[in-house]
Formats: sequence, structure tokens, C-alpha cells
Amino acid sequence: MGTTDVLPSPLLELLSNSLVLHQICPYIPISGLLNLAATSKSFYSFIFENANVFRYLDLSTTKGGAVDFAPIDPGGEIWRSERMDEAVTEEDFFAGPLRGIFSTLRRRGVLQDVQTLILDGLSVPAEVLREIICDSPFNVRILSIKGVKNLNERKLKQVLKYACRLGRPEGTPKLRGLYFFGPERCKEGTLPLFSQSAVVSSFSPQGVTTSVGAQLGTQWNQRSQNALYSVLEPDADPWYRPSGVLSFADHVAEWADVLSVCHGIIAFDAILCRGPRHDILSIVGDPKGDTEKLMIRSEFMAPASATVVLGPGGCQVCHSAPEGLAIPGEVPTDYLPLLEPPPRHTSSLHLAQKTSRGMSSFGPLPLLARCKACLLDRWCEGCNKFWCEDCYQTSETSTYTQMQKVEAIENSGGPGLRMGIKVHLGLCIEDCLVGEMYNGAGSGGMWG
Repeated sequence: MGTTDVLPSPLLELLSNSLVLHQICPYIPISGLLNLAATSKSFYSFIFENANVFRYLDLSTTKGGAVDFAPIDPGGEIWRSERMDEAVTEEDFFAGPLRGIFSTLRRRGVLQDVQTLILDGLSVPAEVLREIICDSPFNVRILSIKGVKNLNERKLKQVLKYACRLGRPEGTPKLRGLYFFGPERCKEGTLPLFSQSAVVSSFSPQGVTTSVGAQLGTQWNQRSQNALYSVLEPDADPWYRPSGVLSFADHVAEWADVLSVCHGIIAFDAILCRGPRHDILSIVGDPKGDTEKLMIRSEFMAPASATVVLGPGGCQVCHSAPEGLAIPGEVPTDYLPLLEPPPRHTSSLHLAQKTSRGMSSFGPLPLLARCKACLLDRWCEGCNKFWCEDCYQTSETSTYTQMQKVEAIENSGGPGLRMGIKVHLGLCIEDCLVGEMYNGAGSGGMWG
């Protein structure tokens, strides 16, 4: 008994230092905290009476939060054999383990202390997320639900829209950041945010770019540029490189309306496109603006998610963009995505969007990302070059069919481009579409 009473004292004294506790606790799994609390009354009272111990809570590795069952069987044989309550819905069943954990934390008085909650890969129905986002016992400010199971996304959209509705109570929602679209963290600790096959998969189904030779050439162009940026800015976050198409582009594109409703209220690990065609002033007209430029931005488009990251270089001509480059610290937080990993030692939205890997010798690297509709005929899928609306007008050829564009290029003398076409079939004329493509395509030539 004497040994049991004496040995914990040095450790308890060490953890009583607020600086040490603040640095260590986010790295201790919840099972370790509970085991430590069970060693003595002193540790029990210290852990469950200190608000900083459970401020960062990662449940993604807990076995108690997982549900390793298939959806309820139509025949009901398994469930009848278990004599379960017929009033239990499928969503209630899959929410059971997580609600059990929350119930235990609530009884011990620490649920309200959780501000950063990681639920990646667990069974998290939409009703549980509604409770976390809208109910008073929770004070979660940053929530990560990447790769969760048994989630009805349509209901989650409704929950988020309701939480961000006009006329909501002051101070709600408490949630400030939601990690949802990115893939789960790999064992190596890396996140494949950008698809390596995006260049090939996004080619037009017609023309010479569908051939193996053209795809290989454009892939090597993209790899060469990425390798160059890796050398110049080896520590830059992928969002601040010319990384190309997001690996979850199709998924995030379906959430543009939710991102728009939550704009300025809840931040995501994705952002809205800020291209000029999404700005109503560019369409209606600005009394102080350039009328000719307003005519170029011809049609207004509804909000859309940014799915292509163009890099800090911006336009090939002006090295910027009409909407401006998003420089951390100089633009509203609405323009910046949440960056991986979620911060462990704070629940600040500002720090969740800030990274030391986004710095250069000249200061923070700027971010530029757009939707594919805003990049039509002005972005090369091979080398990721981009020409903005102020420097390159596509109005003359935007209504051309692919065959008409080919004829226009041939009549203009090939890459000389008297017509001024920069991009054809998704590839830039100057670099990715070489002269052999026109001379040999379809007739036994280079890629024919």
C-alpha cells in the first residue's frame, strides 16, 4: 500500500504543471486517461476535474466506438434472435456505441470540456451529428468526421443548413470547423488530397488526348512541375502548390449549396470557388468598373466548390487573378480551407487554417483554387497552367465545337495561333499540344 501511495506522486506533480499538461494530454488516448484515473483517487479527481484534459478528444482509435456489423438484415433473423426492442431504428442501433461514450463522459462531467472531437472512421449517423452541432451539452468547435460510416449525408446537409439559418439564436452554432471531405489519414501519416490520376481521368472523351502517348506526356508534364515546386517549396502544404484536381472533387462538388449557406459561419476542409462568374457584380455591372471586362464575364453561375488548385503563381500573364489571390492573414478566413491535421493544442479556427508549411522566403504563400466551370478553355490539365479572364478572352471561340477549334488552329498556322487560342482539348497549345499531334493524329503518326 505504501508503494501505491508514493509512486504516483512525482507523475501527478509533473502533470499538475499546466504547461506540461497542455502539451501532453492531446497525445494520450482516452483509454490511457481512463486507466490513469483508475490508479488512485488523486489521479481520478485530477483528470476529471481539470477542463484541459479532455479538450482534445480523439475517438477514432477506440474499439468501443466502432460497429463491425452490416446493415440490418431484411429478414430480421439476426435481430429477432437477439430479442431486441422493435422500436429501435437502424440509425439508433448504429449510434449506440458513440452515444454510450458520450453518456459516460456526461455522467463524469467532462463532455462540456471537449472542444476538438475526432470521429474519423467510426459509425456516426446524422442524428448524432445533429446532437453534437445543435444540442447544448456539447461545446465542440472543431469536428472531424472523415470516412465515417452509416452517415446519411442528405440529413447532415439539412442539419448544417438549419444550424446556419437566418434568425438562429445568438452564439450558435458553436461549431466553427468541420473536417469531412478529405480522406482518412494513411498509416504513413500522409493524405492523398490530390488525385494522381486526375489528369488522365479528366480528359475529354474525344480527340487525341485519349491515346496512351498523349496521356503519358501530360502526366510527365504535371509530375515535372510538381517536382519543381517540391524543390522550390519543399514544405508547402498541397493546397498552396499547383496540385491540380482534388481527389474528392466529385464529392465536394455536391456540397456547394451547403458551403454557401455555412459561408462565414462554419469552415470546411474545402472552399467555394471565387471566380468572377460567381460574383453578381461582374454580371450586373459596376458603375466604376471596366465595361469591356464585364462583358467578358458573360454569365452568372451559382456557387460552386473549388475542385482545382492552381498554385501560388496565378495567371501565366499577370500572376494573379480577378478575384485576387488568397493570402493567409490578409483575407477573410472564409477564403481558406481547414488544413490537416486538426490542431491538437488549440481549438482556434485561425490556427486550423494556418500552417508553417505554407511559408516561403517572401512570407505566406497565396492560394488560388477554382471550379472546373470557371476554368473551361483557360486551364491546361497537363501542366496546370492558367490564363485569367483579364488576360485571355475566350468569348470568340467559347461556342466552337471541338472540330471547329481544330480547324481554327490549323487555319491559323498551328501553334502560331493567330486566333489566340491558348487551350484546346484541355491542354495548352504551346507546350502540351506539340506539332506532331496535328500532323500525326489518326494517320499513323505520333499518337495515331
